[in-house]
Amino acid sequence: MVFTDKNFKSICNRLAKRDADLQSIIHQYGYPPLWKRTACFETLVHIILEQQVSLASALAALNKLKEKIVQITAQNLLSLSDGELKACYFSRQKIIYTKHLASEIINGQLNLEELNAMDNDRIRTLLTKIKGIGNWTVDVYLMMVLQRSNLFPLGDIALIKSVRETKRLSKEISKDTIALIAGKWKPYQTIAAFILWHGYLNKRKRQTL
Repeated sequence: MVFTDKNFKSICNRLAKRDADLQSIIHQYGYPPLWKRTACFETLVHIILEQQVSLASALAALNKLKEKIVQITAQNLLSLSDGELKACYFSRQKIIYTKHLASEIINGQLNLEELNAMDNDRIRTLLTKIKGIGNWTVDVYLMMVLQRSNLFPLGDIALIKSVRETKRLSKEISKDTIALIAGKWKPYQTIAAFILWHGYLNKRKRQTL
């Protein structure tokens, strides 16, 4: 299932009727943004850069890369040396990961346009074969690029914190228990995650993912 601009708020309303805690976030902060990203190489690079660092740091690296090569394509990225990528704030691991991704695209092993017609499991199988792409990266791609409606990335620290805060849970509560809670939001776990991220950001006076 996918969600769109047309049905996004109505899905938020359905979730709010089912869950008073999600309703309280919408009541306090309004509807969450419908976070969207373009299906392209640059987007996957951006998501890889966001792994285990602050969103601000990842965006700074992406913008520095744009300054260097203007268009973030697989060919342009591979034209840079490791030293040039390091100067764009890429860590050693991120250099390896993004270059490997670029090579997969150039060699025809990965065609991002073909992902649109695939189911979530097939997309996850294809993407996680690529060095540096794990389940969190796939989840974000499915949620924000392909607008698939039923994802809940348990590897996302901010999302887990938001669940604990919103549900007033102990910090020691397991991710398995959180998965059970999120299961109550099926088949719209993605939209529940957007609401929870929205609450998390607003509590910290931040506006963007």
